[in-house]
Amino acid sequence: MITANQRFEKRDLLVLWHPCTQMKDHETSAIIPIKKAHGVWLEDMDGNHYLDAISSWWVNLFGHANPHINAALKDQIDTLEHVIFAGFTHEPAIQLAEKLVELSPEGLVRCFYADNGSAAVEVALKMSFHYWRNKGYTQKTKFITLENSYHGETLGALAVGNVPLYKETYAPLLMDVITVPGPDCYYRETGESWFDYSVRRFSLMEETLQRYADSACAVIIEPLIQCAGQMRMYDPIYLTLLRAACDKYQVHLIADEIAVGFGRTGTLFACEQADISPDFMCLSKGLTGGYLPLSAVLTTDAIYQAFYDDYQKLTAFLHSHSYTGNALACRAGVATLDIFQQQPILENNKRLAAIMSRLVVRFNEHLHIAEVRQTGMVVAIELVKNKYTKEPYPWQERRGQKVYQYALSKGVLLRPLGNVIYFMPPYVITEEQLIMLVEVAFDAINQAIKD
Repeated sequence: MITANQRFEKRDLLVLWHPCTQMKDHETSAIIPIKKAHGVWLEDMDGNHYLDAISSWWVNLFGHANPHINAALKDQIDTLEHVIFAGFTHEPAIQLAEKLVELSPEGLVRCFYADNGSAAVEVALKMSFHYWRNKGYTQKTKFITLENSYHGETLGALAVGNVPLYKETYAPLLMDVITVPGPDCYYRETGESWFDYSVRRFSLMEETLQRYADSACAVIIEPLIQCAGQMRMYDPIYLTLLRAACDKYQVHLIADEIAVGFGRTGTLFACEQADISPDFMCLSKGLTGGYLPLSAVLTTDAIYQAFYDDYQKLTAFLHSHSYTGNALACRAGVATLDIFQQQPILENNKRLAAIMSRLVVRFNEHLHIAEVRQTGMVVAIELVKNKYTKEPYPWQERRGQKVYQYALSKGVLLRPLGNVIYFMPPYVITEEQLIMLVEVAFDAINQAIKD
């Protein structure tokens, strides 16, 4: 007898094309149709439950079907769903921007909305380039990025990323960028601290900025964690040094906080840990608590003023999205920030992060785990063929995929990045649920290393 899951899967495969997926895999690997969700749990059409250990691609902060966000959206949908944002405005957009300006690093006082993370990066890139053009620095056309970085999959965002899996196929379509070896602390010497390695690696960025100061618009960076780049991490000192160097060489600093913002790293924004303010800060994912697509680029008044002039001067920033400032999405964003302001979320996250740290100690002794690393509410476990040489498993063996499949069979949603297993759960997860998550992940790794 065919199950409800199988019925929906059959319908799906006749019409849909899923992201970041080799669709042929689904000849042997089932698509899971989700009927409903609550808290950290997803429920499929057959009634099976899955612990959402990756916050549904890092977007969900306060659990599925969160009562506070639900109530806000139910109220908003009866009032205003959307209106053109050129020449018009509305309270949710204003209120969200006011809250973002209040909570973000000092000096970020202007908010430009878009509709997803990649679009936010595109906005920041264009705005930086256009700023220098308006100021008469027409030779500034290049962008500096880090090795192993990821900033999205539209063409501009893809160009300033450096993960080959996503970028190589489309290389002929992309603008040239300047790529600098990064501060990824996985490669530090034995006994070398994250701080010392990050300082040492910054010399390469300093040299690049000195060389390209006249032609570079901006450096774009993911603060503290290169998320899609296998959750590689580094010390905040790198950001501190970078901010000073960007000021010295008159190059903008774009902080891509799309994945790391809103409490993931232990502070509301990762830049806070380096006590810096970027020239542009890109936000999305957790901005609406995982409910609706929305992104924002925060920037300074100095940058805003470079575009502010008589129409005939043609200095305006002419970038738009049909759903810019969507009222429903902005209302969800307001509700999300309300939770941060009304509840001790960051304090509770410190407690949860400490529990995660304690639970994953057992992975350190595993013969096929090279490193367990953590920043705030993000834990990453590097699965390797040889612990002592860090020799990776051949990517063709898809060990991470085996972890994914086993964990699903035990009621946990993990989606490894290659052979890096990571936890990035919603902030409403309990200690008991974390224990379950870690137990399943440990067993899944043991299953995955079997030949």
